[in-house]
Amino acid sequence: MKSYRHPIPQQRIYQGADCFDTLASELERAGSKRAVIICGTTLAKPGSPLELVKQAMGSHLAGVYSGARPDTPLPDVEQAVRELERLQADAIVAVGGGSAITTARAVNILHGEKGHARELCTRRESSGQLTSPKLLAPKLPVIAIPTTPTTATVKAGSAILDTDEGKRLALYDPKARARAVYIHPAFLLCTPRQLVVSAALNTFALALEGLMSHRGDPLADAMLIHATRLLTRQLPQASNADDLDVRADLMAASILCGQGSDYTGAGMAIPVGHAISARFHIDMGISDSIMMPHVVRFNAEAARAGIEKIATALDVRAVAGESPSTAVVLALENLFASLDVPRRLRDVGVSRDSLGELAAIAFDDWFLQSNPRRVKDVAELQQVLEGAW
Repeated sequence: MKSYRHPIPQQRIYQGADCFDTLASELERAGSKRAVIICGTTLAKPGSPLELVKQAMGSHLAGVYSGARPDTPLPDVEQAVRELERLQADAIVAVGGGSAITTARAVNILHGEKGHARELCTRRESSGQLTSPKLLAPKLPVIAIPTTPTTATVKAGSAILDTDEGKRLALYDPKARARAVYIHPAFLLCTPRQLVVSAALNTFALALEGLMSHRGDPLADAMLIHATRLLTRQLPQASNADDLDVRADLMAASILCGQGSDYTGAGMAIPVGHAISARFHIDMGISDSIMMPHVVRFNAEAARAGIEKIATALDVRAVAGESPSTAVVLALENLFASLDVPRRLRDVGVSRDSLGELAAIAFDDWFLQSNPRRVKDVAELQQVLEGAW
């Protein structure tokens, strides 16, 4: 019998056209009188659904910071920290896609710790071991209102872009996790189709990597398998139409995957996606979909049980003489072909001479430790990137 621990964070999830009826009471429950909205510029424009949030917050609203940008650049995070201090914020309402929600969490961590991101992030010690410092300062309560099916909604970490170094800085603090999540139809339908698909592809990759991980448990597997089923069924629909029920299913999948992968970690595709997005500003969902077939092949022997779980979730069976990993790779390639997404790194502008640098950056990513097959060195990781190029 396998031993495992499965602590469940407290988090309330509300969905529906009337869900904002409880927003003011959630802020009251958190003891907030001066909550600040963090979002991007599009939602801050007059006439956007953000007006619904402002109305629901009422007197609890202290201000809006609309400087959240794709890739969560460190200078914008630092500017938002200063704005929270100016407004004397006692809570954060994060509204938008993965970048806005990640920005809000990073802002919360830097605001609470009063330190620099480079001092607070995960880093490789001289011994070669990756360490993530414990961040002990209190954090502001957070409410998340997502617009895309991103696992960032329910996570406790943030990967922010150090624009000076051109790499991601990973911050982690369970106290920065959203206490409540609001899924409102106006916000599900306000996002362009390609962004929804990209976010869902990133969620899909994390679900697959979670199922391959040796760290999983039966409860995490249940969440990840159902997330994979929802994504497989609804991704083709989401790429062709803006259907509310389809987007709601994708949002449910992102929450299931975000919660389930807390107990498994990721693998190789997510760190590579972090590196590519930092260097080339490509949506992680696109780089993840390019990498996933190659990651499954790399992990085939070390993750047999996990690949069988993926095959179950995808409802595929190997034919006589075919390995489960081959059947899974074929199913993935067929799915991605139906979505008409790029299939090679060269097709999205990744240069071949950058692969060594990308491998070195990804090798220092915390998530790589969860890959079921140990990645021996940067050169081995670069070989996988060469195959995807």
